[in-house]
Amino acid sequence: MSASRGDRRRRTAVIASFALGAFLLPTAVAHAEPTAEEVQEEIESLEEEFIELNATYNEAKETYEAAEEKLEGILADIETAEDKVESLSTGVRTLANTVYTGVDLTSPAQLIGATGPEEALEHQADLAYLSDQHQESLSQYVEELDHLETLRTEAEATEEAAADALEESEEATEAAEEAIQEQEELLSELTAEEQAAATENVSSDDSGGGSGGGGGGGSSYTGPASGNAQTVLNFAYEQIGKPYIWGGTGPNGYDCSGLTQAAWAQAGVNLPRTTFDQVNAGQRVSWENKQPGDLLFFYGASPSHVGLYAGDGVMVHASTSSRPIGTVQLSDYYRSNFVTAVRP
Repeated sequence: MSASRGDRRRRTAVIASFALGAFLLPTAVAHAEPTAEEVQEEIESLEEEFIELNATYNEAKETYEAAEEKLEGILADIETAEDKVESLSTGVRTLANTVYTGVDLTSPAQLIGATGPEEALEHQADLAYLSDQHQESLSQYVEELDHLETLRTEAEATEEAAADALEESEEATEAAEEAIQEQEELLSELTAEEQAAATENVSSDDSGGGSGGGGGGGSSYTGPASGNAQTVLNFAYEQIGKPYIWGGTGPNGYDCSGLTQAAWAQAGVNLPRTTFDQVNAGQRVSWENKQPGDLLFFYGASPSHVGLYAGDGVMVHASTSSRPIGTVQLSDYYRSNFVTAVRP
């Protein structure tokens, strides 16, 4: 995770300075309070932290679900292997009993009941065959026991992987909630104008990109896209105003990669679930060559945020749980944090 607890304590101190500064600092040093630019940087940092935690959560959830599905298959294989071991055990017990009693199935003593040489030879051949079958059963039994042990070891490792992934997803959720709470506390000490300035680069503007108004009832895309890109953006704009939902894949709300996945599904393209995988799900293009419908990725070598380019310098995206799905102007802030565009 990108933010340490030390980072959070530092942010908490910044927040506390707003609440206590007026009482603890003399008027002459009131200017020591964080500047608007410092607050804006802190808000942007919290936004990035939340977004990265969401990407971590989604990947951990994918890992957990895959491990659970794999475990289900392994347990079915174990049941089959146990049944096979049980069916082989009868022959193995017979062979073991024969060895224990010292009986040689092919010795002349076992042929007393024969009435003549030909029958004796046939009897001896039958007993030899029976002995060979027991040996084969023993080999199969040992192989199946080894297979069963391998399956049980794999099941244990898969259970541990699922538990680790589940723990990671829970930790990411908790840390993200803390980041949003810190952001809300930080903003609560600002005026409306200061809040707008502090979130200028990260808040959504539902009036951009050729859309109608936002407000939860969806919007209409009237930008320059055509073909599949228009289908994708029509769907994305219909989601404007819906809530950002942690790990959401719709239809009542989405996170960033959930929205892009659902939007491109309208055009028959099956994108992977996570941002980390979507960045490899098509042709990469530069900032200068991006086109409407392209996926835009931000923040770090393994980008944690994705949105849809709508054209005219506008992106539609699901940002964080502190605001609904909407559009945003691609400012210098986004340009500086841009990683790549991908054309599915």
